[in-house]
Formats: sequence, structure tokens, C-alpha cells
Amino acid sequence: MATINFGGIEEEVIMSEEFPMEKAREVLKDETVAVLGYGVQGPGQALNMRDNGINVIIGQRENSKSWDKAVTDGWVPGKKLFPLEEAAKQGTTLQFLLSDAGQVAIWPDIKNLLDEGDALYFSHGFSIVYRDQTNIIPPENIDVILVAPKGSGRNVRFNFLDGSGINSSFAIHQDFTGRAKERTLALGIAIGSGYLFPTTFEKEVHSDLTGERGVLMGCLAGVMEAQYNLLRKHGHTPSEAFNETVEELTQSLIRLVAENGMDWMFSNCSTTAQRGALDWAPKFREAVAPLFDDLYERVVSGIETKRVLEANSTPDYREKLEKELNLIKNSEMWQAGAAVRSLRPENR
Repeated sequence: MATINFGGIEEEVIMSEEFPMEKAREVLKDETVAVLGYGVQGPGQALNMRDNGINVIIGQRENSKSWDKAVTDGWVPGKKLFPLEEAAKQGTTLQFLLSDAGQVAIWPDIKNLLDEGDALYFSHGFSIVYRDQTNIIPPENIDVILVAPKGSGRNVRFNFLDGSGINSSFAIHQDFTGRAKERTLALGIAIGSGYLFPTTFEKEVHSDLTGERGVLMGCLAGVMEAQYNLLRKHGHTPSEAFNETVEELTQSLIRLVAENGMDWMFSNCSTTAQRGALDWAPKFREAVAPLFDDLYERVVSGIETKRVLEANSTPDYREKLEKELNLIKNSEMWQAGAAVRSLRPENR
């Protein structure tokens, strides 16, 4: 492990140079990796492993859009693409990449197909940490491991193709074989991780659920909407309100943050922007801190996971979700966004 200094705090991380792909192939040479679920994380991780020479098969419900996508991606039915239970039978490492609610539904069938010494792999700590709600309790004679890419499944694939990789956390919940760690690291490298940092199942799911509801998605969407509505209320056009709220952030400023950090972004803006940002950042921090305290408590207590499982397990879940997403899509703000994006040079 390499020791990296994070603002005065030392952490150990695994760099791809320390655990090269050749070593990962050697560790996994006798494994059949069964990727169960070809929805969000499944495609990126499976395609990257296939390209890296790992023996991968796909398990997916037949007559589904995800099954059709797998076929389009070159997974041949009966050879590399199977119904979920058949893939689970063949696999020695089962990557459990169905949705959290999907894992709950299929677990009674999958648990009976695990053989001694198999590995059960997650990319999210949800099912194990909240097992009192999910009833997912693995048998004691298998390895239970986690690799959690810090990005969407699409970016797992895109970053692999452009050679940059994506950062991932890893954890071992249960080491039956004594090989759980090397299996985990090998899989983490094989799916295209740039570097891997250690965590626990608990820490992963607590940070992940907080991040999704907070800065990464929920908070971001809410703050954008609040600023857009404020500008519109004061007579700014949809184009101006959207550009000042979203387009400048996504097309300019966030790229500077990604390049060298928030201070770098500040230093590359006007002195007027710098002064305003430095004065107002603490105000926003203090305003939202109580919300984040409440959010984290709800995550740790299981209130948020209960909400997820109840909402996502109803028969009309997909229809209700589509309605909620359409409310966003059809709002003036995101209709303005569609118009603004159409004016980008690459879209004209």
C-alpha cells in the first residue's frame, strides 16, 4: 500500500501500479465472475473486466431491456449471458449488482446457489449493513467483499476507455478463504479503478447515501432550482437564469475544481467573484449544516433505507418514478437547459 497525505491525515491506498493487471489476472485465473444485474453498475464493470481478460458471464432477467442491452454489448445468450439463477450457479465470484430492492427480491434464490469458498461481491454496503431490513445474511463459508466505484456506471466505462480510471473504495466483510483481500483488490483493478482506498461496509453506505442525498444530487438539484427561481422572479430570462445557475458551473467552473481544487477555481475567477464566494460560502455552510446533521442521522438509523425499500418495491414503482422524473424534465428550468445545450457548438 502507498501512504498518501490528505491534508495532514495519512491514509493507505492501493495504486494500480502496485497491483498491476497482470497480478489481477493471476489472482482471478481460476474464477468465473458472474455479474448479476446489467443495469447501472453492471455494464461498465463487466465490459472492463472482459476487456482486461477476466472470465466474465452475465446474469440478467430475460425479456428485459437490460437483457437486450447485454446482447447488444456482445454477451452471447447461452455462452456468456444467462438467466440470473443459471449465472449464479456457474459463478465462483458473484457480483451482486442488482438494485438494492432487486437484491432483496432475488436473495432467497441466490443464497442457495452459493458454494463453499465462493465470493459474494457488492458495490454498495446497503444490503449487508441494513440486513435487518433486507434479510440478506450470507452463509459463513464464503467471502463477502466490496468494491465501490466513486462514480456512475457510465463513468466507470468511460474513464476506463480514456485511460484515466475511476477511484474506488474496498472492504472485506467476511474472509472465509483467507484470500478475500487479494480477490477484492484484483477485482477492483480489473473493473478499472485508478486507485483503491480501504473502508468498511458501514462507512461506505453511510457516506454514499449521505452524498447522493446531499452535495452530489439532492442538495445540488435543490440549490440550483432555488437560484434559478430567484433569478426568474426578478425578471431574468430563462436563458440567463439557466446559464448563470447551471451552464457556467458544468461547462467551466467545476472543471477548474476537478483540475486543481476549489482554491484553484477561485484563483481563476475575477476578484469580484472571489470576494463574493469567500464571503458567502460560510453563510451557506452554516445554513445547511443542520440539514446535513438530520440527513446523516436518518441514514445511520435506517430511516432512509426503509423509505428506499418501501418505495422501490411497489408494483407501480417504475410508473411513479417516471412521473417524478418527468416533473423535473418538463420544468421550465430543465426545458431551458435542453434549449441551451442545443446551442453548444457540438450540438448545432
